[in-house]
This record gives sequence, C-alpha cells and structure tokens, in this order.
Amino acid sequence: MASAQWRGYVVNRANVYLLLAVLGAALPYSQFIPWLSEHGLNVPRLIFEILHSRISTFAWLDVAVSVVTILFFVAWESRRLGMPFPIWPVLGSLVIGASSGLPFFLYQRERYLNRD
Repeated sequence: MASAQWRGYVVNRANVYLLLAVLGAALPYSQFIPWLSEHGLNVPRLIFEILHSRISTFAWLDVAVSVVTILFFVAWESRRLGMPFPIWPVLGSLVIGASSGLPFFLYQRERYLNRD
C-alpha cells in the first residue's frame, strides 16, 4: 500500500480516502436526515429550498457539476487502468454526492493500483 509520512506517522493513502468517503457521506446526511424527518420526501419543497436563495442554488449547482465531472473521471480512469467498473463510487456520487463518491473511487483505485 502507498503511504506517506505525516508528522512522524506513516499514513496509508487508501485509508485516508476511505475515511474521507465516510465523512463525505456522514456530514451531508447529518443535515439531510433531519430535514427528511421534518418534511418527508417532499420533492417540491426540496426544489423550492434549493432555489430559494442564490447561495443554496450556487452550492447545488457546484455539486451537480462536480458529480458529472466525477462520473466522467471514474469511467475514463477505470478504463485507462483496466479496473473493473467501480459501480459503488458512481452510486455514491449520485445518491450521496461528490463528497463521498470521489474519495470512495480514489480508495478503490488506490487498492487496485497496490494489489498484490
């Protein structure tokens, strides 16, 4: 496994990516689950709240473009490396978001590159 030194500690890159993928799922869902409990699966309300202010629209558009970029990157990079198609990072990007999908793909790629 590829690792690096950080403040005297050996840090495994794959484990860092996996930790970031977990945080990338937990942090956004820590806000979405309470909203879902309060409003239910109210799609019109969700869209209203997304478009209600410029800053929330900015954030959602930023995430949408990031997810599309990740989907292309995952497809091209996995093909370039000869990896089996990594469906979980794709699903993670679409269901959770870029904050989970990208680090999970990087984790899988790191594991693939360092396989023995």
